[in-house]
Amino acid sequence: MKWMQYFTPAKSISPKEAREYVTKHPDEDFTLLDVRQDSEYQEAHLPGAVLIPLPQLSDRLTEIDAEKPVLVYCAIGGRSRVAAQMLSGKGFKKVYNMSGGIKAWQGNKAVGPQDLGLHIFSDVENPCDVLKIAYSLEQGLREFYLGMQKESKRKEVKSLFATLAEIEIKHQDEVIAAYKEYCTESVDRQTFELEVEAHAMEGGLSTEEYLELFDPDLSSEKDVISLAMSIEAQAHDLYLRLGAQLENIQAKDAVNKIANDEKQHLESLGRLMDTL
Repeated sequence: MKWMQYFTPAKSISPKEAREYVTKHPDEDFTLLDVRQDSEYQEAHLPGAVLIPLPQLSDRLTEIDAEKPVLVYCAIGGRSRVAAQMLSGKGFKKVYNMSGGIKAWQGNKAVGPQDLGLHIFSDVENPCDVLKIAYSLEQGLREFYLGMQKESKRKEVKSLFATLAEIEIKHQDEVIAAYKEYCTESVDRQTFELEVEAHAMEGGLSTEEYLELFDPDLSSEKDVISLAMSIEAQAHDLYLRLGAQLENIQAKDAVNKIANDEKQHLESLGRLMDTL
């Protein structure tokens, strides 16, 4: 065994520094590596993280791009430190260990198995079909917000759900803009409304599943924003997982664009939360 690989220095950064790095860099420019076990990943993980449990890492190094920076995390920082040292010893250019692990992470998290929601995009490879489905997921979320607006009793919460529904229209406009960029056929909102069919909400879960999973107080403005952020985090995670498995370069580029848009949506919701 080449023991030196475990003693090669690897830089550790704080969860705050890791969050700043993830926020500032496009998702496709780095690898976020989770070295915990599958059960831990399903309970909670950072959006877009690639899961390779530490015991499997040495046999699966070819799955990680050695030319890209790698940000490694685990539960509290021990396993990720070992993994980071291993990667550095194997010639990976830039490796960062997130000290404190996911337990110390103060940002958004996603939940569920690695294939959660991917069935929605089954047998889809070209960017046009991918974007149509993405539009339908935005529409599903908008309809959810409009439904919650009708049910809400408090004026402030009604207004908040209306704002969130309006934001989803802007998100749909982004998808249409991407469609015009990647697809030759001309399209407008009305055409999209006729062609797409709502499969679920963003992130691949149904309304009931989200409400059961996060159990928000829908009379609380902060809980409503927190729910919206959780849904956007799930969507960010879904698009990154989808992009990782697509072989069509244009489809992959389109999905990466949507994923980076979702990250911006999360930042916007964070600013909205700060106004409450």
